This record gives sequence, structure tokens and C-alpha cells, in this order.
Amino acid sequence: MKLKKQVTVCGAAIFCVAVFSLYLMLDRVQHDPTRHQSGGNFPRSQISVLQNRIEQLEQLLEENHEIISHIKDSVLELTAHAEGQPALPQHPLNSSWVLPPESRPSFLSVSPQDCQFALGGKGQSPDLQMLAVYSLLPFDNQDGGVWKQGFDITYEPNEWDTEPLQVFVVPHSHNDPGWIKTFDKYYYDQTQHILNSMVLKLQEDPRRRFIWSEISFFSKWWDNISAQKRAAVRRLVGNGQLEMVTGGWVMADEANSHYFAMIDQLIEGHQWLEKNIGVTPRSGWAVDPFGYSSTMPYLLKRSNLTGMLIQRVHYAIKKHFAATQNLEFMWRQTWDPDTSTDIFCHMMPFYSYDVPHTCGPDPKICCQFDFKRLPGGRINCPWKVPPRAITDANVAERAQLLLDQYRKKSKLYRSKVLLVPLGDDFRYDKPQEWDAQFLNYQRIFDFLNSRPELHVQAQFGTLSDYFDALYKKVGIVPGMRPPGFPVLTGDFFSYADREDHYWTGYFTSRPFYKSLDRVLEAHLRGAEILYSLALAHARRASADGRYPLSDYALLTNARRNLGLFQHHDAIAGTAKEAVAVDYGVRLLHSLTNLKHVIINAAHYLVLSDKDTYRHDPAAPFLGMDETRSSQDSLPQRTVIKLDASPRLLVVFNPLEQERLSVVPVLVDSPRVRVLSEEGQPLPSQLSAVWNSATDAMPDVYQVSVLARLPALGLRVLQLHKSLDDHATPRSSTRLYLHGRDLPVRKPKAVPLNIFPAAADDFCLENQHLQACFLGRTGLLQSLRQAGEEQGHRVSSEFLVYGTRTSKDKSGAYLFLPDGEAKPYAPKDPPVVRVMEGPLFSEVSSYYQHVQTVVRLYNVPGVEGLSLDVSCLVDIRDHINKELALRFSTDIESDDTFFTDLNGFQIQPRRYQRKLPLQANFYPMPAMAYIQDMQSRLTLLTAQALGVSSLHSGQLEVILDRRLMQDDNRGLGQGLKDNKLTCNRFRLLLERRSTANKVQDERPISFPSLLSHITSMHLNAEALVMPVALENPTLPALRSFMPLATTLPCDIHILNLRMLQAEDDSLPSAEAALILHRKGFDCSLEAKNLGFNCTTSQGKLAVGGLFRGLELGSLQPTSLTLMYPLGTASNSTNIHLDSMEIATFRIRLG
Repeated sequence: MKLKKQVTVCGAAIFCVAVFSLYLMLDRVQHDPTRHQSGGNFPRSQISVLQNRIEQLEQLLEENHEIISHIKDSVLELTAHAEGQPALPQHPLNSSWVLPPESRPSFLSVSPQDCQFALGGKGQSPDLQMLAVYSLLPFDNQDGGVWKQGFDITYEPNEWDTEPLQVFVVPHSHNDPGWIKTFDKYYYDQTQHILNSMVLKLQEDPRRRFIWSEISFFSKWWDNISAQKRAAVRRLVGNGQLEMVTGGWVMADEANSHYFAMIDQLIEGHQWLEKNIGVTPRSGWAVDPFGYSSTMPYLLKRSNLTGMLIQRVHYAIKKHFAATQNLEFMWRQTWDPDTSTDIFCHMMPFYSYDVPHTCGPDPKICCQFDFKRLPGGRINCPWKVPPRAITDANVAERAQLLLDQYRKKSKLYRSKVLLVPLGDDFRYDKPQEWDAQFLNYQRIFDFLNSRPELHVQAQFGTLSDYFDALYKKVGIVPGMRPPGFPVLTGDFFSYADREDHYWTGYFTSRPFYKSLDRVLEAHLRGAEILYSLALAHARRASADGRYPLSDYALLTNARRNLGLFQHHDAIAGTAKEAVAVDYGVRLLHSLTNLKHVIINAAHYLVLSDKDTYRHDPAAPFLGMDETRSSQDSLPQRTVIKLDASPRLLVVFNPLEQERLSVVPVLVDSPRVRVLSEEGQPLPSQLSAVWNSATDAMPDVYQVSVLARLPALGLRVLQLHKSLDDHATPRSSTRLYLHGRDLPVRKPKAVPLNIFPAAADDFCLENQHLQACFLGRTGLLQSLRQAGEEQGHRVSSEFLVYGTRTSKDKSGAYLFLPDGEAKPYAPKDPPVVRVMEGPLFSEVSSYYQHVQTVVRLYNVPGVEGLSLDVSCLVDIRDHINKELALRFSTDIESDDTFFTDLNGFQIQPRRYQRKLPLQANFYPMPAMAYIQDMQSRLTLLTAQALGVSSLHSGQLEVILDRRLMQDDNRGLGQGLKDNKLTCNRFRLLLERRSTANKVQDERPISFPSLLSHITSMHLNAEALVMPVALENPTLPALRSFMPLATTLPCDIHILNLRMLQAEDDSLPSAEAALILHRKGFDCSLEAKNLGFNCTTSQGKLAVGGLFRGLELGSLQPTSLTLMYPLGTASNSTNIHLDSMEIATFRIRLG
């Protein structure tokens, strides 16, 4: 105690010195006008002395903040060293190890201004709120006649006398980058022929138009065509005959994709278009994704697009919007206090985007105007009336028939401008089809346009031709809200195309690849940031000649493979088996390449003497943390061989916040000690590694180290082989065999107690949480937070959904269950293994088809505030079954639950009793929660899966699905290629301190800061890279800490990616810095949060952010860098509003 007092007094004294030094520094400002401004060498001539002084003050405050935080750190280090290593406690009966509370307190305080955002209150209410629309509609699916899902449309012949109908027929070809065939096969069989014909056929008549959206295909074609053809394409784009719509790498799935990857594929496409064709997309086109997220309109708006189109929306919503003329609206974000996120959206009214369902309400008539189906061709009209070629003899009758459909369709919209798409999947792949469609339609247009009494003007157009004409009609600038058009907020999940056929199965289909997608995404972000920092440091030291710049090509390849996988048949899990393998091979190839990029960057950055850096691709300086033997196998972690000399590890933390994490390392000996780079012993725990429930791996041990990892940094650790058998505290394990006669292979150096029967109920606890389990199942039963008398019932169970016995069954897209789920009933009771140790304890339950591990970290900070849950699922012997994990609680959530959209925002949901069970499932890319006035329970996920809350207090997630048949949506296969899949979660229970009913009924909600940070910990694990054994003489290594200041808790560095040079395999001098300021809810009580950041009303000084680097320029741009926003300012201080994503073009060096 005496020592503690001394340290406290010493700390207080240093603090006083710091405050006095601030006073002196402020005093000095008035006498020292020569101080440099933070963050780079900018011309200073225009800046007034006053602005100068303010910026100097800000800089000094920053410096002082740093000084104080260093003092704080040193006081804490002193305290820690004064107390020595905490003695490990005795192990009390039937509970966990308890570490003394960490001596390093958390200094988090969130400013009240930053809490206002989640409370909302500003801004007008929208005209259409999707949650309210769902509550209002009967979903009765009445027969509407020729428009089966709609109604009869009538009109008066003179309605267009004063204002003629303006018709834009938009030829398009929907090219899936992989579905029935692989990307390459589609390209060689069809896409290249479509694009080649396009160049020829558009040049034959300047009135022809065409739109294209998938840049993945377009760029492959571009690489294979002549300079002459490229010039023709640029001319066609320049004169408005060809329009590039959306301009993403793919037409992304909007349910399962994460916002990092959605933005990345958009940037990849837009950068390609700008560089090769010099064009910036203006309109979005998404005819095929199976439901729509409100994240996409936000991203398109921030990329400067002014209009967008969607198609696959629930047929009942289409009918309702058609009846009320609300199919065109301004789509606004729920959290937007003004109108800055509004984008004009056109919803197509009918069943499909094919020709029979786009000219008007009657598919039997519209099909007669799809001239690819002329008699003698390979496809015909299912309605048994074929198209007829247009001649002088029949043109009057044919044109009248088509005009009637156009007029009827036009009645569903508010303006006298009509959009009529003309295309389908992989259309226009032969010159004959171009001729059939364009010549016959031109004859119809010529006839219509030559008859003034018809009051119609028809022509080919692009999507933007349509939007421009509409805006011209209403007399306002494109992008503004046209008078009288409604404002809508919310999203369009879940989608049904007919009857009760809800497309909610694909939220889970092929979860193995949904998980691999996120692993690749985390590696791509980490590799981009580390490569950018290494390159900036190398250039600053003029060492970029020795640095492997060629790694940039690996980054580009990974961006494109991740982008390709965001396609709506890829991450959705709805492609043929061979195509899924092709995607898997690409993902794994890029994952391996990114590990190399990270290793090369880390090698350069941790060297004390950069002059000794030599890149040798044949003998990398660092090894990989894990390897995957094939595209469909789980990773095998690297085992580090210990010998007499110490082994060094480099640990990369891809988060922009410092983290205190338990880092697991596999070693070949139990005699191991882990030291910091300065040689201080670090808290660690030794445990066995298990091949199965009862089989411990011989000669492999896991040593788990508690390490403080710098933000975006690299920490060097040492592994020593120790002479002492008990240098590292061992965990102890109890194995409950549940009456089963199973052979047990015991671990050699770690205590194991075997119990032939089942366990009694038991609990694990740390200083924040107590988790209790059922002994006979090993499954979670309750959670209690520290300081609470009463715990919460949080019981988990596995359930199985079957599929219907009728002809329509579940498949890759559809979820058509045979009723409520039944309890999972394995043939044998589970083997339960309980492992307890000083840093973490865990319960493993081994069932026939699922192995679940629930881990409780016993460490200060974020890791110890939630439960780590993982499920290793193998349902390869199931037939037409889906495995679900359900949490049942005493939280009184009624019919409300919350799911995220793309990891970007939260959408409140309501369980609708009037809809079938499958309609109440929603995508969960990152999290879902339920709450009442007292508590919130959040399930955070590392992979996208389908989720629902079917009863008050419940939350359930579908883990995997195995289905033996096609569901009649074109795939022609079931889902039989299941893999051994690991699904990873965190379960977070939070107290709500200031909840109120009014607030909770608003159609908007936000996670807490703790929830955001826990999600990032789950999705961006630390990477452990051993220094390769082959290095005979080890150079001196030093931990790398790139950030000079702590970032605000709510600002996330989404990416820092180098932009390409003229030679697109090399980086330029510029990078894109993409920041996201997260919206968060302050009403969740959070004591001892364990993160040392605070919030700053969205202000960030980018100039002094990166230690040892200068910011040469900072230019705010649109999201995908196509447009500069304002002029580059001299100041490097930026401001972000809550929820906003902002992109900056920067030079670091």
C-alpha cells in the first residue's frame, strides 16, 4: 500500500508539471509565430495570423494530450512493475480463476454532445416508412387478372393530349459473373460476343442505345481488344449511346455483403472506368439482387450518383406502391437529419426484368415484342402467342397493341415519362438478336412518332436518358427531389416473388464461403493499410527501390477477387457447385497472397535498421500464422518449434484502437515462457490442443499470451524454451463422458480429470460476468453481470427445420420449412469438456453434428465483457434439414428485434404474425439484438447468416442448410456440397440505463460503442507471424506503432489503400483514406469498458495522425474518388458527421 501511495503522489506531481508546461507552451505561442502548422508543408501566405494561432493552440493541446497520456502510461507501468507480476490465485471450487483487477484503469468518457445523435429528433418524417408499410399491408395475394400479382389498369384515351407520353426503351443484358457457369466460362461462351457485337451494332445507327453494369466482365474484355475497338467504345460512351450504369465490379448482393466489400468493389469499378474510359457513372441499376438494403442508396449517393433502379421487391409491396403511385421515391437514410442522403429511386412494377414483364402488365402481350423469340429460334413464349416481325402491313396493329401496354404501365407512375427495359440474362450475344430487336423496335417507334394523334414519342434510351427526361419534365436539377414525389426510409427485405416463396434461405446458404469472404476481407484491409504505411516509410527513407512494390499487383488481384465474390450469386451461395469451387479457389489464392503482402510489410516495419532490409521471396523473413490445404478446408494453425535460442513473434493488430488481447500460439513443448521485446514476462496460460472430444494432440500445446497490441501496429514478442516445467500457468480440464465408453488420449503436461457421468450444472465467471451452464448438455443457461443480484435466463439450444412435403421445397434461395423447428436430437449424449485457466475458461460440447465452444476471457477490457461462442457444424449426413441455434431469454422484447444491414446500420424488425414463419427471417451480416427497458442482448457474428426472433425474448440464427432439391429459380441444383464450417459469434449482455418507450418506438436504433468495438475484435483478429527459423543471425526488431495519437472511439479507418499509378500494377504517390464515424447509443451502461479512447464530436487532426510521416496533401473526395469535394484546404483537421463515410485523397511520406 505504501508503494502505491508513493506512485500515486509521483503521478500527481508529474500531472501538475504537465499542466504547468501547457501553461508555459500557451504563453510561448504568443511570442513564437514561427512554429510549424501540424501535418505537412502547405503554402502559408494566405493564412491569417489568427487562424495560425488557433491551429498552433490545437497542435499544442494535442501534444499535451499525448504528454499526459504518456505520463498516465508511465504511472501505470510503474504501478504494474511495483506490484510485480500478479500472483495467480488459488482455484476455488466450481468457479473460475480470478485475476486481480488490472491496475490500468480505463479513461473513457463520452461527451454528451456525441450522445445526441442517437436520440435523433431532428428532420421531418418520411412519407413512407417501410416498417409501417409492412404493418399496414394485408399480404392477401389476390388474383389480379393478366397482371396476376396486381390489378386491372384502365385509362382514358385523351389523358396524354396535353402532355404526350415519352417512352424510353432501354436495351440491357444481365451478365452474372458466375452462376450456372464460372466467370471465365460465361466470358468465353457469351459475354465477349455480347460486347463485340455491341461495338459493331451500336455504330450502325446513332439512335441505338445500350447499358452495361458489370465492370469485372468489361475489364476482362477490354484487356483483349484492339486500340481501335477501345477508341470506338470511348466514342460510344462519349456520344451517349452506351452508358455504364452503377459501375461496380459486380451487381452486389445486398443481404450478405459487408459494407467494406461493397465500397471496395464500387471503388475498383469506378477507378477502372475513370482510368480506361474517362467516365463517371450517374445512375444505379440493380435488377437482380434478391432484396435491397438501404446501405446501397447511401453509397451510391456518396459516390455522386443521382438516380437508381431496383426490381426484386416483395410482390405485395410492388402492388401497394403501384396502386398509390409510389414506385418512384426519394430514398433517405433513417438517421439523416436533413436531406443530404436522398437519392431518386425507380422501382420496377412487375414480376421480372425479362421482356414479358417489362413493357406493361400483360406478359402474354409483352412476350410478343421480344424479337429474340421469333418463330424458329431456340426460345419461345410460354403464353403460346409468338412474336411477329414488324412489316408495313402489321405495324399499325402491332404498335397500337404495344402502346396500350405502355400507357397502362405509365399509369402506375407520377410522370408522363416511361421506362421500358428491353433485355434479360446474357442477351444480345449474337448479331442476329441485335438486328431482330433494334430493327423491329425502330419500325414501331417510327410509326408511333409519325402519328401526332397518338400523343407518344418513343425511342431507345439509356437509364440516365430516362432520369434526365423525367427531371426535365418536372423542371429541376437531376438528384433533387421532384415536387410531389414521396420520401421513403427503410429497406426491402425479405423478398418474395410469388405466393409464400420467401428468399430467406440464401441468408445462410453455403456458410463456409460466407465465412471465408470475411476472413479475406479482414486480410485485405490489414494488407492495404500495412502496405500503405510500409511504402510511405520506405519512400521517406528513399528505400522504395528495395521494397517489393510488385505486391501492389497482389492487392489489386485480391480487391478484384473479393469484389467478384460480392456478386449476388456468389456470397449468396446460389451458384452451381463447380462455380462455388471456382470462387473458393480465387478467395484462397488471394488470401495466401495477402498473407505475403502483410509479411513483407511487417518485415520492413519492425526492423530497427531499415538499411538491412532485403526482400527475398524464396525465404520470407516471417512465417504465416496458419495455412489452408484447399479452398474448402478449415485453417491449420502453425506450430512453432522451440529450441535453445528464443523464437520471435510479430503480432499485427489490424484495428485502429490499441487492444488488450489474448493471443494464442501453438508450440511443440509445454516448457515455454513468453516475454515482451524488453524481456518482461507476460501473463500466459498453457492448455492442451484437442483433435476431438477425447483425443489430445501429442506434442502440441497452446500458449495464450495476454498482450497489449498497438493500434494498427506490430508488437514483437519472444518465446523461450524454459528449464522450469511450470514457467507458464497450466489450465486444468474436466472431461465428462456422459456414460459413453470412449477411449481418451490424455495430454502429457496439462492436468485432466475424467468423469464417466455427466456434469452437474456449473458456472464460469470473471470480474464482469458469470455464465452458467447445464451440466448434461454443456449449453449456456444464464448470464449475470457483476453487481446484479439476479441473472438473466439466456439458454441456448440447437433446433432443426425440415422442408415441406409438397412440390415446392427449400433450396439455395428459398426457405420453405415444414412448420416450427424441432429440438435437435442427436443419437448420443454430448461429451462435455470444461477447461479453466487464469486468462480464459471455456466449455466445449461435442454433439454428432455440431461442436460448440463457449469461452469467457478473464482479462480486463473489451474481451472480458462478452462471451465468445463458436459452432463447428457438420451436417453432411442430413437430408433436407437446416440447423439453427436459438437463445431464449427473459428479455421482454415482444415482437421487435433488430438486425444490421451490411455491418453499416441497424434496421428494427417486427415479427409479423400475418406472414409465414420464413418471411420473418432477415440477413445478419454483423449483429442482431433484442431488448426491453432494462437490458439488451446482442449476438455479434463473424459471418453473414439468417436470423429471426419468433417469440418474445428469443433470437435464433440458421447455422447451415442441406437441401436435396432445386427450388425452381434457375439454379437446377440443391445444396449438397456442405463443408465442415466454423461459425463464430460474441454474445453481449448490456444494461440499459436511460431507455424510454417513445425512443424505442422510432424506426431507428444504434449499437453501443462497446458493441461496435466487440464486433471489430471479432472480425479483425490479431495475426501472429513467427520469425522464420532459417535466419541464422537475427537483426534487431522493434515494435511498430504507426499512430501518434489515439483515434476517437467512434471513428473507424475503413481503409487506407494506395491508388494505382499509370502502370496499373504499381502504386502511385497517392492513397485513399476512408473514414467512417459510427453512430452509437449512449443509453447502455458501460463501466470499466477497457478502451482508452474517447469521442471528439467527429473532429480529427489527420495531419499529426501517423507517427514519422508527413501528410503532403489532403483532398476530400466523393466516396469512390471520382469527384473532388471543394478545394484542398491548408488545414488537416477534418470533421465527420455521425454515420458518415468520407474519402480523402492523401499523400503520405
